Amino acid sequence: MPIANLKDGEIYYEEAGSGFPLLLVAGLGGVGTYWNPQIEAFAKHFRVIIHDHRGTGKSSKSKIEYSLEQMARDTLGLMDALHIDKAHLVGHSTGGAIGQILAVTDPDRLDKIVMASAWTKADGFFRRCFEVRRELLLKSGPAAYVMATPIFLHPSWWIKDNIDTLSRPEAAVYGPDLDISIMNSRIDALLKFDWTDRLDEINKDVLVLGVRNDHLTPAYYSEELARAIKNSKLVIMDDGAHAASQTMPDEFNRIVLDFLLETAAR
Repeated sequence: MPIANLKDGEIYYEEAGSGFPLLLVAGLGGVGTYWNPQIEAFAKHFRVIIHDHRGTGKSSKSKIEYSLEQMARDTLGLMDALHIDKAHLVGHSTGGAIGQILAVTDPDRLDKIVMASAWTKADGFFRRCFEVRRELLLKSGPAAYVMATPIFLHPSWWIKDNIDTLSRPEAAVYGPDLDISIMNSRIDALLKFDWTDRLDEINKDVLVLGVRNDHLTPAYYSEELARAIKNSKLVIMDDGAHAASQTMPDEFNRIVLDFLLETAAR
């Protein structure tokens, strides 16, 4: 089992393909297999690395106060363990927030950045969504939390057409052993995240990718990010909701690869 040993924990990772490194960083669920619909397409062009965030999947279940800054440090720790000096980063939701932090604190470690379905900071809508999810987790338990997740992440038509698939373990955005206390701390981390005052320091090639019918991190967050990050490129998909990388993978993959390969060629 491929494990990167950090100073205070272990990070499970997988690799595919060869070439310039490409980190695919998952969202709140934290499990690298979220990116299964992207790996084959992206590995034709890049050395693709996925990983389970600390506290999720097969990585260390550390009992710490989780934060986006800690998650960013773990991402750098994984790069160091794999002797990667610089990489592209495609981050979904929480992964996009990690990309914001690293673009400010360690810009020399990143080349191109994609922030997909990311957000700027928690507003009233964001807080209401995640407090509802927290209530499900704490009062009804992991099974109810997992069952409700597609309602927040996927469009209604996709749920209708894939209801049997959603019942299979491999379709989950979480590992098999969701830890309530860790997930609660990770939700706190999202609600505390706010790097808006430093977004104007980002001077990288950035694709901000939103989705018109994303009802967890609405497209207005992507528009805010694009306004705040100079020279960024904004693309808004029409359909696919929050998990558009899973529900509309062909379109998502085309948009991201066009951005990464275009800038690479240039």
